Amino acid sequence: MSYSKEEFYNEKVTDTLVKNYRSVIDAVGEDPNREGLQKTPERVARAMQYITQGYGMDAHAILNSAKFHESYSEMVIVKDIELYSLCEHHMLPFFGKAHIAYIPNGWITGLSKIARVVDCFARRLQVQERMTHQILDAIQDTLNPLGVAVVIEAKHLCMMMRGVQKQNSVTTTSAFSGQFQSNATRSEFLKLITADLY
Repeated sequence: MSYSKEEFYNEKVTDTLVKNYRSVIDAVGEDPNREGLQKTPERVARAMQYITQGYGMDAHAILNSAKFHESYSEMVIVKDIELYSLCEHHMLPFFGKAHIAYIPNGWITGLSKIARVVDCFARRLQVQERMTHQILDAIQDTLNPLGVAVVIEAKHLCMMMRGVQKQNSVTTTSAFSGQFQSNATRSEFLKLITADLY
């Protein structure tokens, strides 16, 4: 699912953001009229709209756009899905990977749709814990599988470049439903996402 500029750039929003970012630049002691900064408010305004485009996306619609009857009933795993998001507490990026699995119950979805669901929730002001459950709930509600598993590993710039400044810390969150609440199924999933299969 590709997006044209018009789908996430709203000129009225851009104008409002430009004015506010000019004020921010001025407030931190810089000159928003300096040559290198003259177009920065507009660039940042457009970047902010791009990286928060998840507010205009519907996870259920994404999954339903490629939903198919299928008798396959073993684990489907999409791992190492890159994600980029903004911490809602400091509006600094966090980034990492999501590993997602589900056990079909008569329905499957296109594999790329799983990655797009991650984008749907990552491209918002977020906390990792909430995003983990939002992804799980969207898949569970739309496909009604026998179970869903979501593990997210991410680095947070709010910890790395400010505050405690722990550059090598990684935050891991997980959520499981249905058959993944069984120790055996959950262990199989965790083993598969950590295995080097190739």
